[in-house]
Amino acid sequence: MASQNTTALEISGLEKAFDKPAVRGLDLNIAGGEFYALLGPNGAGKTTTLRMVAGLLKPDAGEISVFGSDVLKDPIAARQKVAWVSDEPMIYDRLTPMEYLEFVSGLWGIDREIAEKRSMELVDWLGLQEQANQRCGGFSKGMRQKVALAGALVHEPQLIILDEPLTGLDAGSARQVKDVLLSKVSQGTTVIMTTHILEVAERMAERIGVIVQGKLVAEGTFEQLQELTGKGKKTLEEVFLDLVEQDDAANAELAA
Repeated sequence: MASQNTTALEISGLEKAFDKPAVRGLDLNIAGGEFYALLGPNGAGKTTTLRMVAGLLKPDAGEISVFGSDVLKDPIAARQKVAWVSDEPMIYDRLTPMEYLEFVSGLWGIDREIAEKRSMELVDWLGLQEQANQRCGGFSKGMRQKVALAGALVHEPQLIILDEPLTGLDAGSARQVKDVLLSKVSQGTTVIMTTHILEVAERMAERIGVIVQGKLVAEGTFEQLQELTGKGKKTLEEVFLDLVEQDDAANAELAA
């Protein structure tokens, strides 16, 4: 079990550019067992950052460490500690959930008996019992997302990275996913999530980072961010919009 005295993720001087800079000198530290929400407007660099952490994208500069494993120098060790769940579930339509979990378990080299036990627990946990032996091709977005999450959890990662995991889910599916994530955090797993549903971040995250134009412009608990913006802000939506506006105004002043 990870301790909050442990550093789960350490990012230093991270840079990535495509046609223009997407991530600019980003520094970030997240503790073991922490639920961290990374927020930002569209195009702020959230997904690019997390894809680099997951080893799916190579940075132009900077360092990334996951529980002490260097993502660039020792990518296999780092990836064994990480699970990645995108907003578009990537599963095999011709497989059933149980077959998919057996396939993923095989990729991780998990003992067959252990894999079967974990798979059954995850299927039960995520409310997939009735669909466990049905092909995934006919599943709804919510069902596919739950299968993808089960596949990400089957090797018991220390760090779970989720990019907009609740987008398009109905209330019941969203609740099941949230309950699973909170349960994993209570067991010491670290969770990093991006979401445009700010109420979810406000209720679930222990700390929140706000990224704008590839830079971390604010970070802290919800209460700390409220104090940072002042003006009697009450909701995370108001605080978030205020922080983005402040950064836009500062950039406009520098450009003038």
